[in-house]
This record gives sequence, structure tokens and C-alpha cells, in this order.
Amino acid sequence: MFDLIIRGSLRHRFVVLGAALALVVWGLYETWRMPLDVLPELAAPSVTVVTEANGLAPEEVEQLITVPLEQALNGASGLRRIRSSSGIGISLIWVEFDWDVSPLTARQVVTEKLSTANASLPAGLEAHMAPASSIMGEVMFVGLTGEDGIDPVSLRDTAEWVVRRRLLAVPGIAQVVPIGGALRQVEIVVAPDRLLEHGVGLGDVLEALNELGASTPGGFHVAGPEEYVVRGVGRVESIEDLGRTVVRSRDGISVVVADVAEVRFGSAPPRGEAALDGKIGVVLKVQKQPQANTLEVTRRLDVALDELETSLPKGMSLFRKGFRQADFISVGLSNVMTVLRDGAILVAIILVLFLMSWRTTLISLLALPLSLLAGILVLRATGATINTMTLGGFAIAIGELVDDAIIDVENVFRRLRENAARPPEERRPLLAVVYDASSEIRSSVVFATLIIVLVFAPLFFLSGIEGRLLRPLGIAYVTSIFASLLVALTVTPVLCLLLL
Repeated sequence: MFDLIIRGSLRHRFVVLGAALALVVWGLYETWRMPLDVLPELAAPSVTVVTEANGLAPEEVEQLITVPLEQALNGASGLRRIRSSSGIGISLIWVEFDWDVSPLTARQVVTEKLSTANASLPAGLEAHMAPASSIMGEVMFVGLTGEDGIDPVSLRDTAEWVVRRRLLAVPGIAQVVPIGGALRQVEIVVAPDRLLEHGVGLGDVLEALNELGASTPGGFHVAGPEEYVVRGVGRVESIEDLGRTVVRSRDGISVVVADVAEVRFGSAPPRGEAALDGKIGVVLKVQKQPQANTLEVTRRLDVALDELETSLPKGMSLFRKGFRQADFISVGLSNVMTVLRDGAILVAIILVLFLMSWRTTLISLLALPLSLLAGILVLRATGATINTMTLGGFAIAIGELVDDAIIDVENVFRRLRENAARPPEERRPLLAVVYDASSEIRSSVVFATLIIVLVFAPLFFLSGIEGRLLRPLGIAYVTSIFASLLVALTVTPVLCLLLL
């Protein structure tokens, strides 16, 4: 079979060269499009289920919410394990699936289970899924600070309603979580003496506030050819509207909320604090979606932040010198790319010193880009990313990628030199010499490649995090080695025929 490959390549040498050129173009195009990351995705597909239950103690949250939800989620298709945590007024459940389950399938399965599980929860409570994210999802921390005189409430309002909403609109962003500042809330401070004075109870106030904001339909009114919708609008637009809410009417006299309580803006009890360069501020944690290209998402975020800086209220500014995962990716990939570059240079120097021919050196070195690009195409087909592990596989293999080509080139060069030393009438055709020289070392090249590949075979049988971490390295190494074998059987003999 290998002899047929060599013979067919020599006969259709321009087709082989065209295919090699197409491989280079396609490989460079896919390399430009592939996502970049520090490490492969190390977490199994998981879904976080959040249930808020204000006022319940951890024991009650566990008994009334967490346990029923766990029972409903057990038995889901592809389920690996369930972990949970019950706190004051909140229940968190992490549902982990098998490694081969896609994130979208996992979320669909959990959605179907929650649709029936919510019926078993206490009235007014509903479990929902947190936004999809990954273990490497934190791409950036952005800060918002203000000059002296700007209160924490205004900072938090701007972070919530301006910065956060703009960043969530960036493609590839899953969630933006603000930390710090003071969360604005409306406070209704009831005065017991006023309740006694007007003869109303606290329950009356709560009932009136619960019914607030409801719009009442009133049918429609026909006026000639036009029809008007009649409705009672109860939407509250200011705290003055809250103060004018009727608690009770008696004998034509209405008691409103402002008569028995003080309505004002305040801040919620702080659940965390943030500071930037020693100044009070708000930190926004930006998380990306699974499989999103971190560098591309970061570039889009930078564009959005540039726009925000020109539209922030006076006295406020963005702090953009915090954590940026893109910086770690750039440094990590730059280090591995340096290793690849230095390795290729060392290989070229050794080839020049030992082969003593620029043509044989060129033919041998061409196996490097062809093998590496072929490996990248295989990684692209498997859904992998360019990261330190895949580039590490290429770096390990770079000294071996030219082995097959060197063996073939050296043997062809020697046979051509012997053929040229013969009398003119005894010289054989160049095509026959190149074919025989390549066939002579064909078995050695094939068996040597298979032995090298077998050394890395155990990597493909690792499971769990070890497999997720090391399998991309093995795929990059093995595919590039196999690609170098294919190059030695096809492209290398053709270049020997044309250049030597």
C-alpha cells in the first residue's frame, strides 16, 4: 500500500504539491479562527440551580427546597453527580453530567426536571438555572470608581444599569456580577404611633403595598370609528406615588402610606465590599460563555468599555487594570510559541550542519509546517482549542517531525549521487531512482513512527480531569507525527524529484 502511495505521488506530483499548498492555506485559515485559551476545558458539563427563599434558615432551606429538588433531579439522563449547599435564604445545587454530554443538552434535561419540581416547593418559590459558564469563565474584572462626593449608591446604580447592561450585550458574555457599593432600595419606615392614631394595622399597610402596581382592565370605549382601551394604571413611578397609596378609606377619608410611615430611598445591608486603589468602588466580575474565544471576547469587551468611558456620569471612571485572563493566555501562548520557534531554528541548524546542502535542508524543513498545520486541522475537527497543552504537544514533537523526511531525503540524495557517478549509458531514470530510494526506507519509517505513537497511546485512556488535561497534548503529538509520515511518503519524494 505504501509503495502505491509513493508511486502515485511521483506520477501525480503537481497534484500532490497543489494538495500540500491547499493544506497550508486551509491550516492557516483555521488557525486564525481557532479559540485560544490557557488550558483545555477541565470541568464536566454542569448546571447550577439557584433558589432564593428570603427569611428561611439553612435547615428549612435544606428540608423544604434542596432535598425535594435533589430528588427530582436524580435519575436525569447522563447525570454524573449532584452537590448542594443550603444557606440563609438560598439553595445552590450543582448538577454535573458525563463528559460526553453537551452543555446545551445538560441544560435542557435540567429544565425538564425543574418544570415538575417547582410544584413541590413552598408557595412563592421557584428554582431557576444560573447562566451558563465554565471553570475558566472569568475573563475580566472591571472596576467603577468615583471622585470624592459621589455616594456608593450612585456608583452601584451606574454599575447595575449602565455598565452591566452594556457588557451583557457583548456576544460571548454569560454573566456580569457587580460586587460592592450600596444597593439602592426603597424603605418604608412605619411609625407605630401613627398606626394607632389612624386606626390601621401593619397588615393593612402590607396588603395595600402588595396590591400596588396592578393595572386594572376596564374594557373599551367606542367613539365613532375609533376604539379606546380603558384601564386603571397602578404603576408606581416615584416614591411620592408610594406615599399616596391608599391603605384604608372610611367615611370619605383615605389613609395613605405617607400618613403612617416615612417613604425614602436607602441602601440594602451590604453583602460584600470592593475597593480600587484604596478608594471605595464597585467591581464587576465578567464571565464568558462555554467554548467562547477568550481573546475575541476580550477585544469586544475593550470596545464596549471604550464606549462606556465617554458616557459615564461626571466624576466616575472605569478601572481596567485588574485581572484579565487574556493577559495570561497571551503570556502562556507566547512562551510556548517561543519554544516552538527556538526548536525549529535548532532543527534547521542541525540539518544544515549535517546535510551540508540547502536543498536537502529545505525539503526536510517543509515537513514542519505541513505536519503542524495538519495537526491543527485535526484539533479543529475534534473541537479542541489552541492552548498550552496542544502547543506543548507540538513542541515535544517538533524534533521528530523532520525525522521521516530526513531519512527519505538522505537516502534519495545518496542514490541520486551514486546514479550520477555511473557511466551515462548505465544511468537510470530519475523517477525510478527516487522511487526505489523511497521504497527502501519505507518500512523503517513506518515502523519507527508507529513505535513512537505507541508511547503516547496511554494518554488516550486517561479519564476525568487527567484525561481532559493531557488528551489534547496526545492528540496534537500523534496527529502531527502521523502527518509527518504522510508527508514523507508523498510530498518529500516529489520535492526530491524536482529539486535534487
